[in-house]
Amino acid sequence: MIQPSAKSDLATAQDRIAAAFDVSLLREAGHRLADALGSHMASVQAGEPAVLNWREPQANIDLAKKQLAATENDFEASELLERFSQLVDTMLSRGQNLHHPRYVGHQVPASVPIAGLFDAVGAVTNQVMAVYEMGPWATAVEQAMIEELGAAIGWPEGEFAGLVTHGGSLANLTGLLTARNVVLGDVWERGLADGRDAPVIVAHTEAHYSVARAVGILGIGTQQVIKAPVDGLRRIDPNQLNEILAKLRKQNRPIIAVSACACATPIGAFDPLVEIAEVCRRHDVWLHVDAAHGGSAVLSDRYRHLVAGLELADSVVWDAHKMLFVPALCAFVFYRDREHRFEAFRQDAPYLFDPSAPGLAEYDSGLKTIECTKRSAVFGLWGLWSMFGRQLFADMVDTTFDLGRVFYEKLSAADDFEPMHDPQCNIVAFRHLPVEMKDVPLEELGEFQLELRRRVIQSGEFYLVPTKKDGIGGLRIVIINPLTKPAHLDQLLDTLRETGRQMLRES
Repeated sequence: MIQPSAKSDLATAQDRIAAAFDVSLLREAGHRLADALGSHMASVQAGEPAVLNWREPQANIDLAKKQLAATENDFEASELLERFSQLVDTMLSRGQNLHHPRYVGHQVPASVPIAGLFDAVGAVTNQVMAVYEMGPWATAVEQAMIEELGAAIGWPEGEFAGLVTHGGSLANLTGLLTARNVVLGDVWERGLADGRDAPVIVAHTEAHYSVARAVGILGIGTQQVIKAPVDGLRRIDPNQLNEILAKLRKQNRPIIAVSACACATPIGAFDPLVEIAEVCRRHDVWLHVDAAHGGSAVLSDRYRHLVAGLELADSVVWDAHKMLFVPALCAFVFYRDREHRFEAFRQDAPYLFDPSAPGLAEYDSGLKTIECTKRSAVFGLWGLWSMFGRQLFADMVDTTFDLGRVFYEKLSAADDFEPMHDPQCNIVAFRHLPVEMKDVPLEELGEFQLELRRRVIQSGEFYLVPTKKDGIGGLRIVIINPLTKPAHLDQLLDTLRETGRQMLRES
């Protein structure tokens, strides 16, 4: 029998729960959020605040903890709304401003803002995936985008398959897991320690670290990653790749895959996929292409040539949360052969997958992805595509890739800057070379670049990232905000000059 005091406690708890689920609170908070986001975006896109709201990590942690400690058991609507507004203001004032035109940092875009509102519909209503009946519209949207993007790559309708997962790292893991299972047959069931010679993966020398991480997770071992030699443009050399594969075949070493890049992260080098695919076909080797960043070039008439041959790959990774300009995370894995769509995970979960409707298994994402419960990651992309059409994405690729060339030309025309490569896209690595640094040792020059970058980002003027070539430090930008203009790139050079002068005066 429930005691009276327990009944009272239950009623109080139910009152608190009711306050949290109050629809009028949601409606008013939503209005406030829209106003706050609108004002924030207007300010950021105009370039008014700092790019990076830099504070030491502990200062931000202390404030976050203080906000938690300030929570009270006061559930009056007016108090809750005021608290909501304060928390949103804190979030906006302490974050990274990716939509600032002077953000030229990591491969994380200034996403089209309205895409986040489509994502919010899925988040607020908690549309999840694993089995079709839990997320029927989310599943439909995901499948529609898989078919649209797969056709853009160049595959015939009905012959390819795909899935969506949370980021390029999981996407690379899933694609390479599929390759491992197809190549080694019963490895999923029997494991790798079954009398086999150690299998290998041949990867671009500058492949994203997630490839080596995937190899470790797959039990192959990172020491079994063979680095494919690159040419002067830092692309896989097909001739040397051919020699490596021929030698491995002669040794009877199992080859899981060749992992190529479109494009590699350090300088945006696009591998010659047509030639690489021919080499892989010659030796009957699975071709995996990490096109997380550059896959979107297939939508551009001007830049599609960079990914010529992408349709020849056995598996392709393509991140929508990079050059399709939607919020993170939304990464696609494609298989050229539709028959490979269930090869990554050969499992049965009767409590999830309904044997009375076996045809629905085709639409159950939990059979194809690492995740069981998975957020509806494609709502933002589907919403944007449905509103603006394909050309918007081509425009954003063209604009940002064009700006990469513009910046390269500015660097080349300046006597105090040095481009580190001839860019193929919107990724440009370079160094600042003030006259006082012309004859210093390379190590000192590299350290100067890294300190210069640190000072600039902490000032809030720009956000850019470090890089290295042959162990020597440099600077790297990714023009991944379509609102960045050439004038902002001029400002970047001026900011680096002034900050560099200040550093030299102090030394």
